Amino acid sequence: MLQSLSVRNFVIVDELELDFAAGFSVLTGETGAGKSILIDALAIALGERADADVIREGATRAEVAAEFRPNAAATAWLAANDFLDGNAALLRRTVDAGGRSRAYINGGSATVTQLRELGELLVDVHGQHAHQSLLKPAAQLQLLDAHGGLQPQGLAVAAAHAEWRGAQRAADEAQRMAGAAQAEQQRLRWIADELDDIAPQPGEWEAVEAEHARLAHAASLLEGAQAAVDALAEADDAALVRIDGVSARLGALLAYDARLQPVLDSLEGARAQVDDAARELQRYLGRADLDGSRLAEVESRVAALHAAARKLRCQPAELPAIALETQRQLAALSAASDLGALQAHAAAALESYMKVAAGLSKARAKAAKAMAREVTRAMQDLSMAGGSFDVALQAGEPSATGLERAEFLVAGHAGTTPRPLAKVASGGELARISLAIAVIAATATPVSTLIFDEVDAGIGGAVAETVGRLLQQLGRERQVLCVTHLPQVAARGDQHLLVGKETDASGKPVSRITSLDRRARVEELARMLGGMAVTDTSRKHAREMLAS
Repeated sequence: MLQSLSVRNFVIVDELELDFAAGFSVLTGETGAGKSILIDALAIALGERADADVIREGATRAEVAAEFRPNAAATAWLAANDFLDGNAALLRRTVDAGGRSRAYINGGSATVTQLRELGELLVDVHGQHAHQSLLKPAAQLQLLDAHGGLQPQGLAVAAAHAEWRGAQRAADEAQRMAGAAQAEQQRLRWIADELDDIAPQPGEWEAVEAEHARLAHAASLLEGAQAAVDALAEADDAALVRIDGVSARLGALLAYDARLQPVLDSLEGARAQVDDAARELQRYLGRADLDGSRLAEVESRVAALHAAARKLRCQPAELPAIALETQRQLAALSAASDLGALQAHAAAALESYMKVAAGLSKARAKAAKAMAREVTRAMQDLSMAGGSFDVALQAGEPSATGLERAEFLVAGHAGTTPRPLAKVASGGELARISLAIAVIAATATPVSTLIFDEVDAGIGGAVAETVGRLLQQLGRERQVLCVTHLPQVAARGDQHLLVGKETDASGKPVSRITSLDRRARVEELARMLGGMAVTDTSRKHAREMLAS
């Protein structure tokens, strides 16, 4: 569950530390106070896209941190990705003025993708515009699979589809290239034969070039190194002799002025460095050689590599990579030449795909009946008495999502034929059906925290009371956070957070959040019931709502 949320310089939030309780929590406040901004901030911590626009005006960086008590799936993910640190999951995200963001999990650097992966195991967000996605066939199929717990089967179908399509492409490509394959094989074998003779090795060209340069200039290297040794240590006027002379002279004067000591110390250091350089040069001279036979070998190898590179019209350093790529292409052409085997593999892959897809189709048919039954029952509670919901599975072309597509059908009243959701539902009906599906789908998700961001828009009266009761019941099993404008929903909360907007000393708007006690809840519910003019009547009604 979500335990705390920390926000710094995010949109109109300057600084916020907020603790959350288990059960059903509601967030209320005037429009524009920043209720949904908190959900947006949490989404940033969960890996959603972020840019510099989220930084509060006048600040240079926004920061969001969310601490969770992870469930079993999230704990396993943390362990598998080396982020496990006790019984906590701290997700933190920063965004700077340049639009660059950094992500952290339990103090360790992470990628945004890792934040998103972990976030999907911790939180399920139902946004205020979620009902719009219900009109898309792909989203309907995803909801059906989520409700039925069919995601593992869906992944298996997607993998089998990818295997089949890849095998089929290989067979098609082999058939298309059958005529040109022989000529290409001959060309590649010629290249392979040329390179087999000299067997170029990775990094060899750079090494042989360096050795050739050293051997070719060995005499100059020896002469120069010896001259340097003489100048530093062995000549009558060598650097060491001069340094010793200067040090002796200044040492004699040190008794008269101690301020010369730092100079003497510097000279001593300089002498040590010059002495080290002279000794290193002497060791170099001791190891150096003038191997004429080795020079001839190296020159022969350089010439061979140059000749092969000229034939293949490339640089000598590219020869090892060309040799490897040539062998790979020859192997691929050899395998592709067995067209019958490729076609047999494609047929076997298709058979495997059809088997797992058929299993998914059977499971979807069962899940569709269960989902239709549960959503229909929820519709009765949401003032759609007599209405019904159905999930129609229609055959389609084999794809990564299976052999069918789902279409949600709804009948708003008893005795009417269910029709596609996009064609029959009014705005209010769509909002209610969306909420029914969200509540039903939430019971199937393994995550511990569910967030509903104004999903009750367009609902009121008795329906609002039912919505509040449904969310409160859901809060007995999961942690539920709901941003709402409905007093009937807010009265059901176990925790009530009030979001308000103030003006700071510089005149900028700032969002503030307060956890309300019972007396303050009465005032807030009275405001939600009666508007700005809070009356004794609205307070009485608010107390009755809380009591019920």
